[in-house]
Amino acid sequence: MADSIEAIQKSKKTYLMVFGALLVGTVLTVLVADPPEFLYWLDVGKHGFDKYDAIVGLMIATTKASLVALIFMHLNHEKKAIYWIFVNSLILCAIMFALLFLAKYSPIFDRFFYHQ
Repeated sequence: MADSIEAIQKSKKTYLMVFGALLVGTVLTVLVADPPEFLYWLDVGKHGFDKYDAIVGLMIATTKASLVALIFMHLNHEKKAIYWIFVNSLILCAIMFALLFLAKYSPIFDRFFYHQ
């Protein structure tokens, strides 16, 4: 914790910078999802919202969640065990997303779910 006025001012500056980064990330996420005509270069992939826009949005959301966890939840001042738990949870989350994407292209078809 902060013991002096200088440390408090430094923490206040850090919090305001993280708030600004979160605000920019939120605006960027909205612009990637539905960009106006003059920001056409933000629309990755095909025109309109597609899987590439979702991937970019998830990357921005992961960055924002990491900022909140590290700065606002003070994980950057914790012991190494907390870092291992945090990194392993991110790896597990990435594995789960990969399994979801793999399930979409599964060659197994069930006649109850796929009507032809």
